[in-house]
Amino acid sequence: MAWDPLDDLTPGQHAALRTYAAELARVNRRLNLVSPATVKDLEERHFVHSLALARGAFPRDATVVDFGAGGGLPAVPLAIRFPGTHFVALDAVTKKTEAVRLFARRLGLSNLDVWNGRAEQWPGEAHYAVSRATAPLLDLWGWFDRVRTPLDEVPEGCWIPGLLALKGGDLQGERAALNTAFPGLIVETHDLGAMLERPYFEGKALVHVQA
Repeated sequence: MAWDPLDDLTPGQHAALRTYAAELARVNRRLNLVSPATVKDLEERHFVHSLALARGAFPRDATVVDFGAGGGLPAVPLAIRFPGTHFVALDAVTKKTEAVRLFARRLGLSNLDVWNGRAEQWPGEAHYAVSRATAPLLDLWGWFDRVRTPLDEVPEGCWIPGLLALKGGDLQGERAALNTAFPGLIVETHDLGAMLERPYFEGKALVHVQA
């Protein structure tokens, strides 16, 4: 049976996503945060894709860092979906982090912080890392491994702490490089095409990496 992550949102969360869509489309005209060709279909191309990460929950009070947050994807939709979880949107491009700060203010997302700089220099700690088409798995895990901290308890229905990356294409090379550099990791790949049953997601995956 198909799962639609938008069905899990409250009316208030749907309203917040609509506001975000309007703000993202407006700002994108001058900053090009996402491909202009995808703006007319933000819901499927960007929001449903980002919220596929909500297949498992993120615990209250956990910290989730988004490496390469770009225009706030997936950090903003996830912060809307999980208001009790602390998210950090990280990007090295100043104009992008300034845009995400604007979105967070407009949406009143007190659980979303923004940090401008390189991932390997972020001074924080996190229980989870998320990413959407940012870097190879090896780089993502290396950034996360440096800052990861244990979670005392993982509530039922929540992801096991680790890296959750939205990827596309053939991942065999990326997985091999990751396993060579970090042997013993658990790497699970979830087929988004099968999960969401939407043609756009054929060939796309959600990769969950655990220590």
